[in-house]
Amino acid sequence: MGSTIQNPTCQNCKDRFSSVFCKADQCNLEQIDAAKVCSVYKKGQVIFHEGAYPFGVYCINDGKIKLSHSGDDGREQIIRLVKAGDIMGYKALLSSERYTATATALEDSSICFIPKDLFMSILQKDASLSFEMMRILSSELRKAELKITHLAQKPVRERLAETILFIKETYGLEEDGATLNVRLSREEIANLVGTATESAIRLLSEFKKDGMIELDGKKIRLLDIPQIIKTANLQD
Repeated sequence: MGSTIQNPTCQNCKDRFSSVFCKADQCNLEQIDAAKVCSVYKKGQVIFHEGAYPFGVYCINDGKIKLSHSGDDGREQIIRLVKAGDIMGYKALLSSERYTATATALEDSSICFIPKDLFMSILQKDASLSFEMMRILSSELRKAELKITHLAQKPVRERLAETILFIKETYGLEEDGATLNVRLSREEIANLVGTATESAIRLLSEFKKDGMIELDGKKIRLLDIPQIIKTANLQD
């Protein structure tokens, strides 16, 4: 459990208009404000565990989270990266099933918890919010289908280039306009790509040698984005 903090209001949340709640009715936002509990989770702290039952949904006020699934061999598989404005735990809640992933803070993060009964009640009466949830679920399904296809058909080199672009799209770049705005270990990058850590390390070194990226510990600086896009072999 994170350290409880004073609740930031939904109306004044800097990521409200990129959140699922962007089109929610004002009166429903006020109900959420009154009932939610906001906490700070330190880097590496678990927000919820795979296999646990959901009691509500989590909305990211600030920070970065990874959702990871434990495979049959015990290896971690990162299935989603979460940013400010995103929500977590909704699929398990809507399907009345256990969490299929563990949520872990990649950095110190501020997260708001919205109780199950309130969220489901608002979802049933707020058509705009219901539509946004359907849109998000459809988008997640499309991404999952695409990832399965790429894992089956794309070589690891292309998948690594695509993963670097995906991280850039999710978390953006630092003020220098080139460095990925998140710190991921080589193992975490390998988990995102769906390959062995050794392969990810070798290919990152190749990308560096080819002049596409620059490595400084966990920092990855993008030097040649057009070449990374070409290497990813992305199709419209």
